[in-house]
Amino acid sequence: MARILVNLALGVPAVVPLYCAWWLLTEYLPMDCRSVSDASAPGFSGTCDYHVLDHAGPVMFLLALSGLFVLALVLLVDVAVPRSKGRPVRPWALAGLVVPVPFLALLAALHA
Repeated sequence: MARILVNLALGVPAVVPLYCAWWLLTEYLPMDCRSVSDASAPGFSGTCDYHVLDHAGPVMFLLALSGLFVLALVLLVDVAVPRSKGRPVRPWALAGLVVPVPFLALLAALHA
């Protein structure tokens, strides 16, 4: 039970990189342009949202930074600590599957 609670607690900071990844997949990737110059090209008839273009760079940077931080926390809690205490790693690693639960709850609440 402690494994699941600890991994749920890790899910709280994991909301940041998971939301950034979700935003990039749902807002940035569906657009037909990747820069302002794409939208001004002759014959361009696709969709281009300048607000999304302005935020894409910082969101990618935040995704990389926060993603590495959360990944390091998960590896520390689910692999390094159990190994150092002589506990089996597998139950902790399986409990790591609940890390995205807070993000999924937030996403469900936002779209309800």
